[in-house]
Amino acid sequence: MSASHDHLAVEYEPSEDWMPAAPATRRRPEGAAERLARCGPPVLTDAEALALLVGCQADEAAGLIAAFGSLTEVLAQPRADLARHISPSAAARITLVHDLARRALEGPLRRRDVLSSWSAVQTYLKAALAGVPREQFRVLFLDKRNQIIADEVLGTGTVDHAPVYPREIVRRALELNASALVLAHNHPSGDPTPSSADIQMTREVVDATRALRIAVHDHIIVGGASVASFKSLGLM
Repeated sequence: MSASHDHLAVEYEPSEDWMPAAPATRRRPEGAAERLARCGPPVLTDAEALALLVGCQADEAAGLIAAFGSLTEVLAQPRADLARHISPSAAARITLVHDLARRALEGPLRRRDVLSSWSAVQTYLKAALAGVPREQFRVLFLDKRNQIIADEVLGTGTVDHAPVYPREIVRRALELNASALVLAHNHPSGDPTPSSADIQMTREVVDATRALRIAVHDHIIVGGASVASFKSLGLM
């Protein structure tokens, strides 16, 4: 007699421990623009901030900083020099950034007596001249209240010399009806110590303006992050 057996069908359910793991979703690294939006400017490197501002790649911005030495020097470069490394449009935007910083500091000076805001004047001139690769001679023309009428570049030269013509300074002062001047130039070497040529030229400008009753309040030399004042040094 054969016995019949009931066969029970059992559905196999694999343990979760043996289930193949789902592939991990790899998050895309957070970009500079996203970090800026989330945390603000301090989290960005100089290269990242510069790249976002002017619309170039971060490695291009880093290359610029390496080529010229610092962010300050990059911002102060002439557009033609920048355009050897990046696109002409990005180079133009860098020069605009530098000029906007200068304007932001100049604006308040136009509404006050510069002699009562001397630290602000020096900060402004450092922003305008620090990092400029060739000597640049600027003049602040002031009215009778010692407020700025104009800030003009009257000479651009080489790494250690800028042509300065006292007659040109006097002529421009008369055109602007200026009552006083502040002279300024940079030393690309980073050392703001006045040279003998600087001292002689300053005396010639003072002599040329004295007869017209135009005062020369000071001559400021910017060298890197430092400044030298002829008045403070007893040179005028």
